[in-house]
Amino acid sequence: MLTGKQKRFLRSKAHHIHPIFQVGKGGVNSNLVKQVDEALEARELIKVSVLQNCEDDKDTVASQLSSGSKAELVQVIGSTIVLYKESVNQKRIQLP
Repeated sequence: MLTGKQKRFLRSKAHHIHPIFQVGKGGVNSNLVKQVDEALEARELIKVSVLQNCEDDKDTVASQLSSGSKAELVQVIGSTIVLYKESVNQKRIQLP
């Protein structure tokens, strides 16, 4: 689990990155979860955008993605989800 200080640090890091996935009409499926997990391994911190035509609400999508990829949910702001998972091979972010 992340502390409040760590979440603040990750939110400030995530501010400048753009969403690399969009969840639309199809919702969350196993293929999307696999791709998110691979992206987290490469980058550690990613943003996911939830489109307006998505049938699930953003909080449901956030919990499905974070539990499916075993990542920490940093923040849900607007229609954007910020996820963090410590990389095994390519550690870049040092948490405070």
